Amino acid sequence: MNRLIKPSRVTAMAIFMGVLLVVYLAFLYRVQIVEGEEYYTAGQRVTQEERTVTAARGSILDRYGRVLVSNKECYNLTIDVTKLFADEDPNATLLELVELVEQYGDTYTDDLPITRKPPFEYDENMTEIQRTMLNAYFVRHRDGLPSDSPTAVELLSYMRTRYDIDTNYSAEEMRTIAGLRYSINVRYAINTADYVFVQDASMKLTTAIMEKKLAGIQVSRSYVRDYGTEYAAHLLGYVGLMTQEEYEHYSLLDYSTDAMVGKDGAEYAFEEYLHGIDGKVIETRNSAGTILSTVYTREPVPGNNVYLTIDIELQEKVERILDAGIQVLMRERLNKKAEREAVGEWKFKDGYWEITGAGVVVVNVKTGEPLAIASWPSYDVSTIIEKYAQLLQTPNAPLFNRALMGAYAPGSAFKPCTAIASLTEGIINTEKKVRCEGVFTKYAADGYAPECWIWTAMLPEHYTHGELNITEALLHSCNYFFYTVGNELGVDKLGEYAHGFGLGEHTGIELTETVGNMSNQANHMDYAGSEWRIGDTLQAAIGQSDSVFSPLQLAEYCATVANSGHRHSASMLKEVRSFDYSDNVYERKVEELSTVETAPYNWEAVQEGMHLVANSPLNDNVSKYFIDLPRARAVAAKTGTAQKGENIVNDAIFICYAPFTDPEIAIAMVIERGESGSNNAFMARQIVDAYFDMKSYSDTSEQEMTLLK
Repeated sequence: MNRLIKPSRVTAMAIFMGVLLVVYLAFLYRVQIVEGEEYYTAGQRVTQEERTVTAARGSILDRYGRVLVSNKECYNLTIDVTKLFADEDPNATLLELVELVEQYGDTYTDDLPITRKPPFEYDENMTEIQRTMLNAYFVRHRDGLPSDSPTAVELLSYMRTRYDIDTNYSAEEMRTIAGLRYSINVRYAINTADYVFVQDASMKLTTAIMEKKLAGIQVSRSYVRDYGTEYAAHLLGYVGLMTQEEYEHYSLLDYSTDAMVGKDGAEYAFEEYLHGIDGKVIETRNSAGTILSTVYTREPVPGNNVYLTIDIELQEKVERILDAGIQVLMRERLNKKAEREAVGEWKFKDGYWEITGAGVVVVNVKTGEPLAIASWPSYDVSTIIEKYAQLLQTPNAPLFNRALMGAYAPGSAFKPCTAIASLTEGIINTEKKVRCEGVFTKYAADGYAPECWIWTAMLPEHYTHGELNITEALLHSCNYFFYTVGNELGVDKLGEYAHGFGLGEHTGIELTETVGNMSNQANHMDYAGSEWRIGDTLQAAIGQSDSVFSPLQLAEYCATVANSGHRHSASMLKEVRSFDYSDNVYERKVEELSTVETAPYNWEAVQEGMHLVANSPLNDNVSKYFIDLPRARAVAAKTGTAQKGENIVNDAIFICYAPFTDPEIAIAMVIERGESGSNNAFMARQIVDAYFDMKSYSDTSEQEMTLLK
């Protein structure tokens, strides 16, 4: 009979178990007795690290305390390089991370300016910081690169070898891994912020990554700017990481390498107020990375809160009015094009008749403060970082702030300046009349005889304005009249008055602006490419030649006329308060930049001429929009039509102020290829109505349109 369990097997099993027990006991003895103290010490080992605590950036508010830009707490995903590259296959981990990010709709940081798919080429729209990083990378790795300026394909080939990217990966996967490795690596070649893999990561993505326990990924709390309005993009600006040049400046102010700084608009202009003082903290961690204690050696101090002079409700209305008005003008233009083409009279080529941009500025007459500054087309400032390259390619340059940076010939909107200059210098008085002959023939023998606009308005008939005084000349915008007085005045004297009105001068605004140019002999060659001629003086007198100004300058000029010669700074900084709103750090005071002095009756004559432009039945193409306004809202205005060149639609300029009897606001509007200044009048009327309608109601906090004290 066979036994189920043989004694030899039992003996073998017993011996095996005995040996195993001895080995186990020996291991325990070594770990706990021989090396126990060493392991205990390692388990209790702690590290201390000083870390910078970023101070919250100050908020940006409008003149009534409405929050325009504030902070929102967010979570950033960062990479612990030591842990990541200690992993068996860091490239696979990076690729898995990217797949997760794309799965949850987030975006990750890839600084490599090379297209994502073959054929690989450098991105033609690489940013300044990307170019700086790339050049620094070339210098750092010049020994391994085939040349000082390798092609995109050569650079990726080098990276495949340097970063040990397996050839089994596809070209797109290789490019993805190379982009991340480069983004991490390039920060050793240039002083810039630590690499943030995902900024403002979604909770779903953060949770998924934590669940997978991928090597080297850390979650840190931070702040991102939160926009309380969709408007004023060109004014608010945005923040971003420092470039090398910026770091060299801000490091002297004790900025951390990962500080976000203002790049444009108010964020840039008022950086010194908005940026807080970073704190310092010492974190104690055990060997597992758990924080055991946190000790602040310097508490962070949030930035100050900046109040702008802008009224965001008026800003919103102005932007909407401008956008809707341009759509109306374009529909009318398309209809006109179809009608003229049908009879073979359309003379403009595509690209020379379409409206390409516009700018509108509304300022407070009594203080010079901008209340609304609108540029068309605009963009969404909250997504500018992600869409910057796309915006650069968008037609009509939405990033360009036409209200401050656009330079436009003022056309007949300049004539009030010529009028005041000629009255003050005694070239003419308020009663003296000049007969319009249609054609100014004084220099006909020299081959120059400019015509008044009315002379050719209704060909084949030739009309003239007859005898006009200064007020009537402004009403009818008689070129002949202003040729006459401008010729006697001279361009140098005319320039002095223009500068007194702020034309061709800085306005005092803190944002980047163009100074423009008042036509003059000194730089005429630079602008016109030809020698100065007497005809340039005549053209300068009616706002042509090479005079170009921004809409902001035109608005402040109009306010100066309304203010009888007192020109104020266009500063848009209203007030600065401490982070807890308890202290006033700065409060704006009205600043007068210049004064145009002349007799009160001269101002009255010019102001009455502008009043007639908006209210006389003789100027129906403009007055039809304003003549019904009550006295408390009555408008004074001046149109301008700036010639762009043969077969190019003219720019349209319109300036006005209201009320006529006690001016509060001045408006300047420029429409590129708007055809005629009178085309802007209906939009100006809507802005005037918006301002006074808003003034008539109050909210629960304080009276609208009542200036902060």
